[in-house]
Amino acid sequence: MASHTKSQPNSGINRRWLLAGAAGGAMLPVAAHAVPPKPKKRGVWLNPRGGDDDNLVDKVADFSYQNDALAQLIVDTWKDLYPDLLAGVGTPQQQYQQRSSRAKAVLEDRGIYLTQPIVITEDEYDQGFSLADAGLPVTDGVVLVVPRKTRATMTTATGPAPPLLETAKMLMAVTPNGI
Repeated sequence: MASHTKSQPNSGINRRWLLAGAAGGAMLPVAAHAVPPKPKKRGVWLNPRGGDDDNLVDKVADFSYQNDALAQLIVDTWKDLYPDLLAGVGTPQQQYQQRSSRAKAVLEDRGIYLTQPIVITEDEYDQGFSLADAGLPVTDGVVLVVPRKTRATMTTATGPAPPLLETAKMLMAVTPNGI
């Protein structure tokens, strides 16, 4: 019994030359396929950032937890009552260590006792926050995200800001890791 092997087409060059010959010798342009950009890896990651987002591989689970004391902390942060909670001086790691210490104190005032908490902005979350780059222990670090202030209506036409506690609670539910 004779064995028949099926020839596999090559890269398409022969087909292109055949089309070029059929077109009177003129080479036809071949449409290039645009490669869509990779989506940015947002979230909280255990491992350090490398040269690109592909190095972020150990993602921490996103979840939401609702608590009146944490919702009030969001409101207080929006009202700039804790400006040092999201700022620090020195190298990025020193800044994160300072922020973690401040977060621990602010949370303890609210009855929440965590070893290594840190509060980050929603923008930091969207950029891909790394516990390792922050110098925080990946096993004990707890990352809390303040939803963007621009998501809430901070003023009304009649003057003072509306009560924001329920707004903060709702944003805690829709912002991953929202405090």
